[in-house]
Order: sequence, then C-alpha cells, then structure tokens
Amino acid sequence: MGLSRVPNNIGAIGQLELLLGFRFRDPSIFQRAITHRSFCNEQGLEDTESYERMEFLGDAVLELTVSEELYRRFPDFLEGRLTKTRSALVNGEALAKVADSLGLGPLLLVGNGVDSTGGRQQESVLAAAFEAMVAAVYLDQGLDRAREFVLRVMADHFDEAAREGTPPENPKSRLQEHLQSQGIQTPKYRLAGSEGPDHGPVFTVEVLVDGGVIGIGRGGKKSEAEAQAARAALEELLASLP
Repeated sequence: MGLSRVPNNIGAIGQLELLLGFRFRDPSIFQRAITHRSFCNEQGLEDTESYERMEFLGDAVLELTVSEELYRRFPDFLEGRLTKTRSALVNGEALAKVADSLGLGPLLLVGNGVDSTGGRQQESVLAAAFEAMVAAVYLDQGLDRAREFVLRVMADHFDEAAREGTPPENPKSRLQEHLQSQGIQTPKYRLAGSEGPDHGPVFTVEVLVDGGVIGIGRGGKKSEAEAQAARAALEELLASLP
C-alpha cells in the first residue's frame, strides 16, 4: 500500500515550487517529504511512506552542505569553533525557523490527533520536515541543486554567523550562566506533563530555582520543551532587571 492513497496535494506542490524556483520531476517525492507518520497510521499506510527515511538522508546532505560552507567562509576557525557554529545552524530551533519561513507547517499531512494538538507547528516536526525537504530536492534534482537550495534558504543564518563570529548560545546554558552571575543556584528541570498521541506527544517542562517555577516550555521533545522553558525564564529574568 503506497502513497497512491495519499491525497494529491497539487496546490501545496505549486506553492513550494514557487519558493524553490523549480518543478519537481517526481511529485511523489515531494508528497512523501510532507507526510508525517501520524498520517500514515490513520490512513493505514506503512511507516516507510512517511518522511522519516528522507529526514535521515536530508540530515546528511544538510550537514555536508553546512560544513562545507563554514569551512569556506571561516578559514580562521579551528575545528571546535566550526563544530559549535554548525551545531547552532542545524539544531532543531534553527531548522524549524527555516521551515516556518518556507511555510512548510500548513503543507504537512498529519494525523488528526497531532493536528488537534498543534503538532504541525512543533519545533521537532518542522525541523524534521525541513530535513526531509532537503532530501526531496537532492533525490529529485541532485546534490548541486540541493546545496543551492540549502544555502539560499539559510542565507540569513550564515550571514548572522559571519557577523557575530560565534553561534548563538544554547538557552539552557545562557540561563545557567545568568543565574550563576547573580549568585543563584543551578536551575532544575521537571517534566510537568505530556499530551497527544504516542507518535506525536507534546511535553510540558518547568524550570525551577529554589523549588519555585521560573519558566514553562512545551515541545515535541523533552529537550525542546526544556529549551523553551529556559528561554521563557531568561526573558522574564532579563525583563525584571532595572
């Protein structure tokens, strides 16, 4: 049972092709790149018909492209700094922003359960969808076109790295450093709950100091929810400074 049972999303293909600047030779590749596993489960499709295998391939293409570009752009960066910068450019938060700028969220085929909990806008889902789209371009158009696509849609992120010379800090690290500078103990993270189906959960995490909650975050992964909680706490703490 294959993707012939998936609705023909011609409108979605057309929207994205305008942004990509080319037409897919094989529309079924695009179709698979926007199909979440929850949709396969509800439609009786095999899990292999989802974008997860393409996510795996796209991750490799993305890492190669970003690594090559950083190597070229920053000849003075040593291995450690190149690795940190690459991590900042291809982490879930950064990729989700790129996916959002492309409008991938509304195009995704997701199950009703995931859709009802806002799953198509989850950071982890958007990041995975972008990696799958990179793979789709690679499989349909080849490596050169995939590299061109990545560099074009991530241009602002590379420019930011070039301007600042260092990648943005992890929100959990930034929060810990801020608290330490104020003589406050290390924050702790607590899972407050989860909702949604097993294949698309949404976790809620609280960050605490001295037993009190200073931030709350939600995400499709615990690490994502922790990062959101840390970011919320940091924004609140910085806003309260005189």
